[in-house]
Amino acid sequence: MIAKGLFPLAILFVIISLSCPAFAAWDRTGNVTEHSYIQLRGYMDDVKIYQTDKGYNGQKLVVGTQGSGIGTRRQHAEVTGDEISFTESAYLQYRPYTIGSGGTVTESTVSESDLRNALCAKNYEVGSVISESYTDLTYLIKDTTIYQNDTVSVYQIGSSFRGTGKIGARVKDGPTGVTMLNYGGTYVGDVSIREEIGVGDVFYLTCP
Repeated sequence: MIAKGLFPLAILFVIISLSCPAFAAWDRTGNVTEHSYIQLRGYMDDVKIYQTDKGYNGQKLVVGTQGSGIGTRRQHAEVTGDEISFTESAYLQYRPYTIGSGGTVTESTVSESDLRNALCAKNYEVGSVISESYTDLTYLIKDTTIYQNDTVSVYQIGSSFRGTGKIGARVKDGPTGVTMLNYGGTYVGDVSIREEIGVGDVFYLTCP
């Protein structure tokens, strides 16, 4: 199933609920729980791919949002050994956005000396990696918490910024297993992001 959303010319409200049983299972990492909340005035382009097994086996889900405007979006996903559960609620309103409009970063302010921030964390035992980076910043308020051991990884990102933010994640079923979550997103403008990913045991993560 593929869901790719463009900001429309009018207000869009979306609620998606999916629960898919699968016939193939994996038992090394166990579970992935992801919860995200985004509030944005600017431009966004992100895609998340979930699956329970490789190739033609198991269940697949692709969801994404692309375009410029203002809005909020909340997503919650759980990937277990045999199913994907996903919900999304969003309020998106199209408005044209260009770099420099609405008091955001202008080309004249972008230089090699601009404030930048980046983080990348990996857990080879679990098979997970997450990265976040921020450039062209007017300001950045950031709170990232990471917990890892040999069986569990928990990532909690809380960022508010004006500029450009990029977040990426890849979670595999162990170092050599199937990629259960693949996520890449770019967010430009005035943005608030809360992203939480739990890998290993069953996590029920919540965002404010």
